[in-house]
Amino acid sequence: MDLQDQLKNLFPDHTPQKEEKAEEKSDIWLQDEPIICKYEKRKGKPITILEGYNGADSDFKKLAKEIKTKLSVGGSFKNGAIIIQGDYRDKIMDMLKNKGFNVKRVGG
Repeated sequence: MDLQDQLKNLFPDHTPQKEEKAEEKSDIWLQDEPIICKYEKRKGKPITILEGYNGADSDFKKLAKEIKTKLSVGGSFKNGAIIIQGDYRDKIMDMLKNKGFNVKRVGG
């Protein structure tokens, strides 16, 4: 007996609503050239760097904040690049592709 059957037994009058997965629409300006996602080690610790965004710095800062909160990691925005603590290239690339960005993986 799975969870759906158990819920039907507990709440026989309830009819579940079907949830539709909609693509996340971004209020951030999308660009034609890909964002470069690369991996480096600084002082022996892994970091992920995103660079190559052509839009406004405020939009890129919003994107940095969103990535940091979704992954629950630290990071910063310096000199037109997002620096994320840790090797999260795959997760970040999936998030950006879902938002509609073109992403290019560099190194490793």
